Amino acid sequence: MSFNEKLHAYIAARFYVRLCGTFGERGKTAFIYATQYYAEQRGRRMAMRAIQDGQPLTYETYRAYGEWESTKEAKDEGIANASEVVSTAPVFEFHVHRCPWHEEFRALGLEEAGLVYCAHLDNSIARGFNPYLVYEVPQTLHDCAYCVQKVRNLQGCAPGQAAQTAAFDPSRARPEADRRRGFTYHCAHSYWSYARTAERIFGRSGRQLADEVLLDIEADWGASYANRLRSYQTTDFEVV
Repeated sequence: MSFNEKLHAYIAARFYVRLCGTFGERGKTAFIYATQYYAEQRGRRMAMRAIQDGQPLTYETYRAYGEWESTKEAKDEGIANASEVVSTAPVFEFHVHRCPWHEEFRALGLEEAGLVYCAHLDNSIARGFNPYLVYEVPQTLHDCAYCVQKVRNLQGCAPGQAAQTAAFDPSRARPEADRRRGFTYHCAHSYWSYARTAERIFGRSGRQLADEVLLDIEADWGASYANRLRSYQTTDFEVV
């Protein structure tokens, strides 16, 4: 059993299809809200680990405390993330030329879902980490030749606050393995973020919709994947 970037994208795509198909514009708004909820939790986990380690909540720390790395499957298929940094100051800007999430949304014929997902994901992770970082995603691979991501206020200072003097200290950073989470965890976090949000907003109908997404996963990926996701039902994804 191998959880990976493709299943992670598939989960979001199926919730997009079912939420929009069942609830129309309300469903799309719920999808955006759930994506933001999921992403902000990721950012808060990153921030809590950084604070534990005495690191400042700057963009340099944000990059160091990212929770995932490309899977072997993505690397073997030649679809692992490929990006280039084009500016480091005063605005940090990088372009993404290849992305396994984009590949999966495109393979599913759901680039519209990918466009909505990517418009709200990374900026929400940054907001969860430090709401004073200004993270912009003006274009993505779903509708352009490459994705553009820009970050301003790299020190993460509040309005009127002087720039932080403390710098990221690699010697205090926990081992990379302790900062990462495998894709089983990430897929479960994604599924239950959408599932819980759907139920909280739409009640019994939302819970039924989430169950239908599990059946989609079972049909397209296998019962073992669906059952593994079910096993995370009571997990608190904000605990580090």
